[in-house]
Amino acid sequence: PAPAGSPAAATALTHPDAGPAADYDDAERDTIHRLMRDRRDVQHGFLPEPVEHDQLLRLLEAAHTAPAVGPAQPWDFLVIRSQETRAAVHDLVRRQHEEYAKSLPRARARQLPEPAARAVLEAPVTIVVTADATRGGRPALGPLGGPDAAPYSAALAVENLMLAARAEGLGIGWIGFHDDRELGAVLGLPEHLEIVAYLCVGHVDAAPRAAEAETDPATGRPLSWVVHEESYGRRALPGGAPHDLLAETLAAIRPLDAQSLAEAWDRQRRMTKPPGALGALEVISAQLCGLTRSCPPPVPEPAALAVFAGDHGVHAQGVSSWPQEVTAQMVANFLGGGAVCNAFAAQVGAEVCVIDVGVRGELPAMPGLMPRKVRPGTGDFTAGPALTRAEVMRALEVGVETARDLVAAGNRALLTGEMGVANTTVSAALTAVFTGADAAEVTGRGSGVDDDTHARKVAVVRAGLDLHRPDPTDPIGVLEAVGGLEHAALTGLILGGASLRVPVILDGVTAGAAALVARAVAPESVSACVAGHRGADPGHLAALTALGLRPLVDLDLRMGEGTGALLALPVVQAAARALREVATFDSTGVAGR
Repeated sequence: PAPAGSPAAATALTHPDAGPAADYDDAERDTIHRLMRDRRDVQHGFLPEPVEHDQLLRLLEAAHTAPAVGPAQPWDFLVIRSQETRAAVHDLVRRQHEEYAKSLPRARARQLPEPAARAVLEAPVTIVVTADATRGGRPALGPLGGPDAAPYSAALAVENLMLAARAEGLGIGWIGFHDDRELGAVLGLPEHLEIVAYLCVGHVDAAPRAAEAETDPATGRPLSWVVHEESYGRRALPGGAPHDLLAETLAAIRPLDAQSLAEAWDRQRRMTKPPGALGALEVISAQLCGLTRSCPPPVPEPAALAVFAGDHGVHAQGVSSWPQEVTAQMVANFLGGGAVCNAFAAQVGAEVCVIDVGVRGELPAMPGLMPRKVRPGTGDFTAGPALTRAEVMRALEVGVETARDLVAAGNRALLTGEMGVANTTVSAALTAVFTGADAAEVTGRGSGVDDDTHARKVAVVRAGLDLHRPDPTDPIGVLEAVGGLEHAALTGLILGGASLRVPVILDGVTAGAAALVARAVAPESVSACVAGHRGADPGHLAALTALGLRPLVDLDLRMGEGTGALLALPVVQAAARALREVATFDSTGVAGR
């Protein structure tokens, strides 16, 4: 075969049918696929025996045969055996980790996993893979030679190296750095080189297999979620029918586990405390047991607050004293760390994720922003449907995907947050539909409107309901008629959390309305929900009553953003910790009743 990066190889990469296909028998093909499936990242368990020169050479040869975008091979491999150099790198990993931990809230810093710094010292050899974007001069292949071509190509070399190591029975650990420039200085690298990977290589005491995958298959994205046919969003596997993400999610939602519930109540009876002394916390801890199918349950940490942002066409009816531009401005405030939810999240150690599901204005790319815009704001539901059915489904999918992605990232509690001027008007309409209450009973003052505006708001809700006559047995149709994009996305988040058996802590009236929709879609989804607080909006109490949820905090909040859910998070975590850590009468010898 032509050397990687040669004109012939570049032609083969661009035109894969330019040369004869390799003819592998079934056993060889199965071995290749098993190599790719097996986990290759090793963080501990390196043995002191050296890696033989010929073995290391085979790894480097495999890496050097990687395909490259463009005619130049942009990679270099720095092989390090020196104990002194590896000790300096080890110290850098530790220092960067400690500095980063200091920048986090204490609760979040406690949840930060330890870096794999020991692997730098334990592995007998380390390999630094770099990329040189200046190699070869002006790109000869037009758009193929873009500014990211060099690190992309070097990443393919890393993959080849990892596959070869697995075939040789060696372990490889990929070490992360918060600032690669400092690593380059420690290693004395030229400034124009980009570090792509720092790899620890060596024999290991046990070869990890696919069962120890980095991403739990129960929470990672399935293949059926990431293959799109013809257009983005139309999910389908080759030869298969279009994939229904929502249907798959609903099929995974189950009732609380009866055995774990029984074990929880039995343990509560035996704990060194008077029966029922922890009140509502005992109910929450039992719920967590049934949800996670384990007693005692894991403490739901770390936690992530998902703030969905969207605008509403009904704002044109004068239902809010705030201009619609405030939605986009508050999104920027969240991302800048200046909102109330940011302060509360820092206090309790939760991560704040902001998802643009329907903000009317264009938001600039900012760190922490997840752009998932379905459309720029909804329609005015007093004049026509707020959304199309397809838009409702897409917003639901945004919520489902957000839940799975946050759980796959390691979060074990999901908190609901939202931002959208006029969204309490939409919440009132949804709550009225699913509770059967009159508009006046469930329409509050939102951010604090005066009497005239409140009366107009009630009339607007009534007008929308009179126009559409939404059917509560068709929750998708209800969202289509009078819903909001953040309401639909929050509904998806609740459904997604329930399908993954992760607690979802609800915030205020908008989350309550979304939970009503989720219950109409999948009644058992409510078993994953915890009412974080009772807000001042009358619609919130109506929603919680209909859902059968008892709020943990009652402070007359009408803030939104997820603030009430954040305040409730430590209470939920304390409920789980009590069941885990409080001793029992039989284990301590304390006399019970």
